[in-house]
Amino acid sequence: MSAPERIPARSVTATGPVSGAEAGTGSVSGAGTGSAAGTVALLTEGELTVRGRVREASNAVLFCTVARDGEEAHCVYKPVAGERPLWDFPDGNLAQREMAAYELSEATGWGLVPPTVLRDGPYGRGMVQLWVDTAPADGDGLLALVEGEEPGAGWKAVGFADVGEGRTALLVHADDERLRRLAVLDAVINNGDRKGGHLLPTGDGGLYAIDHGVSFHTDDKLRTLLWGWAGEPLTADAREALGSVAASLTEGAPLTTRLAELLTAAEVAALRTRVGTLLERGTHPVPSGEWPAIPWPPV
Repeated sequence: MSAPERIPARSVTATGPVSGAEAGTGSVSGAGTGSAAGTVALLTEGELTVRGRVREASNAVLFCTVARDGEEAHCVYKPVAGERPLWDFPDGNLAQREMAAYELSEATGWGLVPPTVLRDGPYGRGMVQLWVDTAPADGDGLLALVEGEEPGAGWKAVGFADVGEGRTALLVHADDERLRRLAVLDAVINNGDRKGGHLLPTGDGGLYAIDHGVSFHTDDKLRTLLWGWAGEPLTADAREALGSVAASLTEGAPLTTRLAELLTAAEVAALRTRVGTLLERGTHPVPSGEWPAIPWPPV
């Protein structure tokens, strides 16, 4: 059995000229090279043109270009009309949760979620998010299946996985500060679906994370592949970021006002409680035992 096992890249079904996107990567022209505010403005005000559809997605995820005043970027557009109903989340609400995840990512200062906006598009209102160029070779260093019962140096154990023919392998993730930050963000937003395919390493050493529609539930729904730090003390970096988030969640603060437009009052209150609990305990959360801890399928 080979290890690490490659995480599959995103793939796109083309409906028109797509340039390099058919290989599962996107490119940015004009946007992404300027300010974050400029990218958000382009995503918000630019003309959206649908170029294809991301095949693996359970909801409608459309690959688009967005253009304005000579600037153009690739992006994904998730129309509310294409959301599949879920038993435990309100209908037509996933795009707002994606937007809320971006707001929280920005509040930490870590920038883990690509620039994201809510806007009208060819198929109605939805979430529009900057498409991220990925570095496939770097993805091999984030998750792996390994033989034996110990993760080895530089890795964190998640659990054992059935790999067929009566064999098991140890699922591990890298002991990587980028992933550790993401594990904290997922605990804050109560992410119910952190899979390997949602991790987008970039060629410059950065990391983005996508697909946050099933987040911010009032019940503990945390499901993730990033359990390697469970129970360990939070880093000073994480405590500082959580402190900034807590200060931004006070009554009347701009972040609180913005989240009130995206989530229910109960969900904002639960978010505030999760941040406070993480700061009080000072450790990464552990699985509750009341909800499947690892998403399926894991990638």
